[in-house]
Amino acid sequence: MLLPARPDLPHLLLCPSSVKAGAAALALALLGCPGAAIAQDDANLPADQSHPTPQPVVAVPVEEDETVQFEADGASYDDNTDVVSVFGDVVLRRGDQSVRADKLSWNRKTGIILAEGNVRFVDADGNQIFTDRLELTDELKAGASENMLLALREGGRLAANRGERLENGKVLLHNAAYTSCAVEDAKGCPRNPSWRITARRVIYDPAKKSIRFEGARAEIFGLRLMPMPGLVLATDGRPINGLLIPDVQLSASNGVQISETWYQRLSDNRDLAITGYVFTEALPMVSAQYRQLTSQGSFQVTGYVTRSSRIPIGGNPSSSQKDFRGYLYANGRYQFTPNWSLTFSTRVASDRTFLRRYDISRDDRLRSTAQLERIDADSYLSIAGWATQTLRVGDSQGLVPFAVPEIDFRRRLTDPWLGGRIQLQANSLAITRTSGQDTQRAFASAQWDLRRLTPWGQEVTLTTLVRGDVYHSDENALTSTAIYRGNPGWQGRGMAAAAIDLKWPLVGEFLGGTQVLTPRFQVVASPTLRNLAVPNEDARSIDLEDSNLFALNRFPGYDRIEDGVRFTYGFDWQWERPGWRIATTIGQSYRLTDRPTLLPDGTGLTERTSDIVGRTEVRFSDVVKVTHRFRLDKDSLAVRRNEFDAAVGSKSTYLEVGYLRLNRDVGGGIEDLKDREELRIAGRVGFARHWSIFGSGVFDLTGISDDPSLTGVDGFQPLRTRLGIAYQDDCIELDFTWRRDYVATGDAQKGNTFQIHIAVRNLGF
Repeated sequence: MLLPARPDLPHLLLCPSSVKAGAAALALALLGCPGAAIAQDDANLPADQSHPTPQPVVAVPVEEDETVQFEADGASYDDNTDVVSVFGDVVLRRGDQSVRADKLSWNRKTGIILAEGNVRFVDADGNQIFTDRLELTDELKAGASENMLLALREGGRLAANRGERLENGKVLLHNAAYTSCAVEDAKGCPRNPSWRITARRVIYDPAKKSIRFEGARAEIFGLRLMPMPGLVLATDGRPINGLLIPDVQLSASNGVQISETWYQRLSDNRDLAITGYVFTEALPMVSAQYRQLTSQGSFQVTGYVTRSSRIPIGGNPSSSQKDFRGYLYANGRYQFTPNWSLTFSTRVASDRTFLRRYDISRDDRLRSTAQLERIDADSYLSIAGWATQTLRVGDSQGLVPFAVPEIDFRRRLTDPWLGGRIQLQANSLAITRTSGQDTQRAFASAQWDLRRLTPWGQEVTLTTLVRGDVYHSDENALTSTAIYRGNPGWQGRGMAAAAIDLKWPLVGEFLGGTQVLTPRFQVVASPTLRNLAVPNEDARSIDLEDSNLFALNRFPGYDRIEDGVRFTYGFDWQWERPGWRIATTIGQSYRLTDRPTLLPDGTGLTERTSDIVGRTEVRFSDVVKVTHRFRLDKDSLAVRRNEFDAAVGSKSTYLEVGYLRLNRDVGGGIEDLKDREELRIAGRVGFARHWSIFGSGVFDLTGISDDPSLTGVDGFQPLRTRLGIAYQDDCIELDFTWRRDYVATGDAQKGNTFQIHIAVRNLGF
């Protein structure tokens, strides 16, 4: 809970004018008058802790190679007291240390140097002390001072009513305030820091670069937060053990949520963060994150666990049951040698609604992978495995495949005869389902590419490919889509393809800029193949796009290969001038035969003449970026694919819009090719200084005309919206967010969620 600021606590103000007015005024501007509450706290301490007696300062003779040099307007010497006095723009230097003051006296008997008036002391580490009166040894070791300001080399500032250097080199400060925020604006005028920490006592350890607080309280925008007992900070920004700033959230599923994290630095390469969550409408939850870095790589493991009431998918509140629920996420990467590496990731949830209910993730599929790779200049080897957990309503987990193993080897050679490139590939894959079709596949291929430039500037690429496949599958009838099944048992397939690709870039001037028009023509030929005889596991989501228009195989995987003879034609156009860039791609293909293909209706490739596809990109400086992708029906010019992404504005004020409409009219029963329409919008408006309003929304515009299986949908279904206000400067982030979910699934209820988030920078956590 935020409390109003107490007027008796210090305010941190630092301005060059304050330095000119005197160090005492500078420290008082930082601290204010001594707080009554702080004084009372000190009074309640035992006598030996209220104001500990500083260790005496011992004068050490100056070494010959570390002579103290000084400059001053004038000097005097007292024979009786053996005191040397200098005055007027006094500057003392000893190695990397220096002292500036209006007046300075040196007692040669005791070795004590007393600097007075606008004192600025710089120690060997680059830290600066501003005060009106400072005691030093003849080695320029700072002693006691009052109303002092300590400006650390790392950027933090400490001010105190009183301070002294202890014999062990530590600095003890009383009634102190600390911040690492900027306290001056761009014009050099003073500004209040976004946050500061006040304390009864502060111990600064230059050797360990740490600050320990006693009786600490945090203030943000002048408002007092909860106490921070045992707070320790690192001045160099490294993490320090302790509690982090809590998060507060209100949601429809869990009520009020308060989370607090304890951070523990186990060693220089290991740390642990444990977070506790308390809810008003659910039992508590605990999470932990462990991270480790080694000379070969790193990994992290994050886990959540709780026991809560869970409503099964399709159930009702009366059917809720209490279960242990949780989520495990681990990932890492190790580079054993310059060539060999291991990458892994594991994501597992106890049930389908846990992640969404507790606002951890909105993914509808969790993928776990492990991949061992060897890469050198001319070869590549991958041994991998993966498994997927579905969180989608209506999907059967038994029909979701997992692969162990997936092996891929590639070798690149130089053609010794024609000068082209040869790539050899061997691949194997074993897919298993607990309640579905099992498939094993292996193939070997060789591809030859030759690129040449003609005297007229055309770029000609010749490609040939040969491949042999072996498949084995069983339980084929468990695959609901017939064209994906293939024939059970052992199946073989051979294929060959040849292609020629011609590009002709034409360069010229246009509208004050440079344009490049590149007509493109491609011919691909392949004999009739036994595509439907083998299963289709990785080439299901086929769709004609600008990205695969000129591909040798326009299917996304290896299990399906486009056969026959086809011509593909189109052009690329690009125009550039300072600050501007426009690029367009348009193309179409034509197949020589009208033989029915394995391509479903609506993909744009079924008939001899394909649909027209294209992409346009427009950029203006860093302010405007627009991308539009489309597919037009070859006969009616109806828009079958309309995808629009735009980003306009700056970092502080911007608008992002994304729109997708798939109107392919693909026949029913093919889940991978369903039509849909959706709108995504997000924006931020900066106002005042450091303040902004932000919002976003995701809307499902799919109607019954696009998906006849829908019921009760009018073509506009908000999925989630978000609106918030934020403050961000160089040392703090603060935002208040409202989010609404419109779809309920099991115990992940629809409704409003409110969140307060505070992130303090430069605190080491």
